[in-house]
Amino acid sequence: MAGDHHLHRHRQDRRARSGQAAERAQRLTSPTFCRPRDPYRQREVSKTAATSRESTRTDWRIPASCEVRVPWESGPTTGQHRLRARAVWTEERAVSASERSDEGRPRVVGPQTRPSEARADSIVLAGGRGSRMGGVDKPAIEIGGVSMLATALAAVAGCERRVVVGPHRPDLPAEVVQTQEDPRGSGPVSAIAAGLRELRTDAPLVVILAADMPFLRRDAIEALVTRSAESGADAVHAIDDEGRPQYLVGVWRKKFLLDRLAAIGSPVNLPMKSLVPDHSETVRLEGISDCDTDEDVARAVASLGPPPALDLDGTRSTIRNGLSRLPVRRLPLHDALGAVLAAPVHATQPLPRFDVSAMDGYAVAGDGPWVLRAAVGYAGGTRPARLEIGEAVRIATGAHLPEGSSSVLRDEFATVDGDRLSRLPDTPVRADVRRVGEEWQPGHVLAQAGSTVTPMTVSAAASGEVTEADVRGPVRAHVVVTGDEIRRDGPLREGQTRDSVGPVLPLFLAWCGIRVASDAHLRDTANAFDDLLAAAPDAELIVIVGATGRGAADQLRTALARANARLLVERARCRPGGSQITAELPDGRVVLGLPGNPFAAISTLLISAPAILDGLTDRAPREPFVGPVINADELSGPVTRIVPVRRIEGGKWEGDSSTRTAHLAGLVGRDALALVPPNARALDLVELILLPNQM
Repeated sequence: MAGDHHLHRHRQDRRARSGQAAERAQRLTSPTFCRPRDPYRQREVSKTAATSRESTRTDWRIPASCEVRVPWESGPTTGQHRLRARAVWTEERAVSASERSDEGRPRVVGPQTRPSEARADSIVLAGGRGSRMGGVDKPAIEIGGVSMLATALAAVAGCERRVVVGPHRPDLPAEVVQTQEDPRGSGPVSAIAAGLRELRTDAPLVVILAADMPFLRRDAIEALVTRSAESGADAVHAIDDEGRPQYLVGVWRKKFLLDRLAAIGSPVNLPMKSLVPDHSETVRLEGISDCDTDEDVARAVASLGPPPALDLDGTRSTIRNGLSRLPVRRLPLHDALGAVLAAPVHATQPLPRFDVSAMDGYAVAGDGPWVLRAAVGYAGGTRPARLEIGEAVRIATGAHLPEGSSSVLRDEFATVDGDRLSRLPDTPVRADVRRVGEEWQPGHVLAQAGSTVTPMTVSAAASGEVTEADVRGPVRAHVVVTGDEIRRDGPLREGQTRDSVGPVLPLFLAWCGIRVASDAHLRDTANAFDDLLAAAPDAELIVIVGATGRGAADQLRTALARANARLLVERARCRPGGSQITAELPDGRVVLGLPGNPFAAISTLLISAPAILDGLTDRAPREPFVGPVINADELSGPVTRIVPVRRIEGGKWEGDSSTRTAHLAGLVGRDALALVPPNARALDLVELILLPNQM
């Protein structure tokens, strides 16, 4: 299976994809094509050649009267489906603040007028769990970056009232009414009855729709509504490509439904055929195939084609912005090394907490000479009694100064004759006192939110009398090396290869700020990845070496799809490391798939792991480290090349013109990896990823 499906989570952090629009001339009436992030966020990409730049860079725009359509069109020759949104414009105007949703997006609007006999409400059935798909939340499965529930709601966007029947979903728009059949899971007829109770308009028609059709188009629903209004039939159902009636893609007379439900009594566990009238209309529609199995989802995703590869800046930005944040927890700072502060650390006490001696010597009162008392003040000891003018007392560095002290006379500037203390001639007059709060006062910020907890953080916090902090992390990793051909220990057998990556991955991860909690070797078995992803090791990150390609033995992508993972990065536009994967499982664990090639694996890890740490912990991204590469022009290629470099005189760097990638020998004696962009020139400043040579 080449595609993926995954739960719809954290829509505000996503970067969803869509394919290119398949143009059909007969549908183009002054069209505006949009690239949808989700059906509630239609971003205008181009309106006309004259306004496309402005519309993509400034605000969202909708027309005064605009029908926003989100159909899935079939390509004219390949048959592949592409998501296409079309708006028919009558008068353009900017979206006012009152017309934006709470997230600042324009609200999807329907036709402003419709004949009364064609007015319709809608009920979207979204409560069923896919029994043939392991009980997953089928409406939340995403195809092409859009959940099937979102596609269904977009298809009925022209209805006056939209009701979703199923478990409550907090990410739905506020105008969508949510309800649940009782008892839960009691079948489609029971769900329709629950939905009807929420329809409080006088619209004569109601659209009944199941949320399991990834390519359903709004114009398909409009065609059903039109046929219903024209025919007067009690129900109009769709006929799919195979000639089967689809009772959960239809338009019904609301009065007929209410009467039929009243006649049949309890709707619990009744089949849809119990509602179907003796005479109904049918309309053959394209793109209404449903997804009932993993294979159906795989075919739907595969029809979209592979997603475009991201450049390395894009991969890291997508990871940072797309991952769910770890929960905040309060930890003792000495246990939080490597975690990231979720809030600033403020000193609770001044530093110093009291006036202390900065030197070994004598606490004195007045200008001297002084009478030396017998007492001695020690750091942490009893504070000497108050000094009167002309008195002095022996004192150690860090000791609490006695009351009345004016300064400290350090030992090297002093002379003592019996009980008489004097300053040596020609010595400077200094206070040598650290006054209370001289370093900071209570409330002073010792460390900012988003910074990593380091030994220096722990020490500074202790000086400010802070021992705990709110943090995210530290991030722990479970490392997995895959493949029957890989062997870590013992003699190699025929066809086996020594594991040269697994033993050193913990060191590279530690360099990136991630702890390794456990590791494992995964055999090439049918269910190995499913078992791995279903387990819940004590780690927030699963690092997998190998199986990220699309070969016969590379099963990670299909396993992620079966696990309903949300894929953030599927490919990268770089060499090596193009086949990397970053995904988030439904429980929030992150999967980083590294290529099996050792050099590609380590390169990908050093580039992507810090971004994963940023995303999970909300760590402030660090400024890239750059340097001039003297032969960047020779190293540059059509995509970003990851090249070992060494430091040379004058703060310059020199890259290797060729590197063998089946081992890490090319990194021996090298100081960094250079991310050489296409069309680089000699001595261009290039981003450098430092290697852990000083560990």
